[in-house]
Amino acid sequence: MSYVPATEYRNLLVVQAGAAAEITLNRPDKRNALSFELLEELIAALRDASGRHGTRAIVIGSAGPAFSAGHDLSEMIDRDEAFFRELFGMCTAMMEAIHAVPQPVIAKVHGIATAAGCQLVAACDLAVAAEGAWFGTPGVKIGLFCSTPMVPVSRAVGRKRAMQMLLTGEPIDANTALDWGLVNRVVAAEELDAAVDELVQAIARSSSYTVATGKRAFYQQVDRSEHDAYEHCGVVMAENALADDAQEGMSAFLQKRPPHWRSR
Repeated sequence: MSYVPATEYRNLLVVQAGAAAEITLNRPDKRNALSFELLEELIAALRDASGRHGTRAIVIGSAGPAFSAGHDLSEMIDRDEAFFRELFGMCTAMMEAIHAVPQPVIAKVHGIATAAGCQLVAACDLAVAAEGAWFGTPGVKIGLFCSTPMVPVSRAVGRKRAMQMLLTGEPIDANTALDWGLVNRVVAAEELDAAVDELVQAIARSSSYTVATGKRAFYQQVDRSEHDAYEHCGVVMAENALADDAQEGMSAFLQKRPPHWRSR
């Protein structure tokens, strides 16, 4: 595999590895805490990676023993309300950027993913975890309820399970996270890179136009009523059916040949 270095950041490592843009949280001494600066850089890195020719998926991983321990508490002491509103607003913008980019974003998780780190996993489109990973929303234990992390976590695992995590602050292991729907797959630590690459290659085999259309439609419909969701997706599917790649894909299926995507 050929690795091509991408833009330099203070808190991230970013490389283009074939069809995947790989973003690595790189504050291992701070357990990859999501400082204000890191959040800003991650938004920029997502947008930059998304715009790179040939990027079919974006992978978010981490350096060191932890995925992310959440917000950097050291920058949250003796600050005013304006700072906290800006910090949590920046965090929200980063999570929303994950949904805004057209490529699927995959969390590659080892070690702990707690508080906003768990939020990051839940916000990603897909997640693969190593067997030793742990997930939690422990803010209640330090007097700061994980209110923003609960937004994607509750949507991923459901109300009762989310409330258990939020109210007790107790972590769950990787297999429980799999059972609850927080991650898609759990593998041995030494198989983590290969498992994520399998997902990337499976995504890359399909039309980039179709994948982007489907990802956008998923988030547009998921919180609507069933009737409104059908109305919206019916329009999306009709427009998709007219696209060059849909016509090519259906023709290739009928003719029993590989499709030739034009990404339009």
